[in-house]
Amino acid sequence: MSRNKDPEQTIEKILSVSERLFIEKGFDKTSIQDIINELKMSKGAIYHHFKSKEEILDAITKKQFSYSNQMLKKLIKYTKANNGREKLVHILEATMSDEKAHYLDNVLIGQIKNPQFVVLGIKTGINGDAPILSEIIQEGIEDGSINTEFPNECAEIFMLLINIWINPILFNRNISETLSRLKFLQMLMKHLGVDIVSDKLIEQILKRHSYIMEDTNE
Repeated sequence: MSRNKDPEQTIEKILSVSERLFIEKGFDKTSIQDIINELKMSKGAIYHHFKSKEEILDAITKKQFSYSNQMLKKLIKYTKANNGREKLVHILEATMSDEKAHYLDNVLIGQIKNPQFVVLGIKTGINGDAPILSEIIQEGIEDGSINTEFPNECAEIFMLLINIWINPILFNRNISETLSRLKFLQMLMKHLGVDIVSDKLIEQILKRHSYIMEDTNE
């Protein structure tokens, strides 16, 4: 394959092939040479855009986070509900059930103990997703379905706990221990006046984490 004259198209091809290889073979077992062979590009064409396999994964991760953020915005726009709290519950459940938003989970979970990856996840949750959730919490405050004086802070603490603290791989927890923490999160958010962690959401999270842990232990 000759170098494409459109840099963005070339980058997209590199990311697309790398995603597939990372999913099929695993990140650690995929080499730059594997990516080069699959693309039929020269090594120089790859290194012109990415200096390492880790840099490719970083770009894929940011792309995935961007998709999730855009999906969240669309759900906010089109989700119908009786009030802000109900709307947020539906959105969280829909987000967890969206396969495209989670199709890289098994690849990314291998990076969960990488400090840079964890920091990126924290910053994305706080700076990207939390402000969006805060807007819906504010809707709930206005219609009386949510009772808090701290919509921004509640959104941020929720994102921190659900993305980082709840993660069973990061803290080497089993499903029972994860369930206990999800129940605590459910109770905590309720006491904060933002009752948005439904039993269905807990079941969805546990199911997804079970799949990830099975793949990790193979």
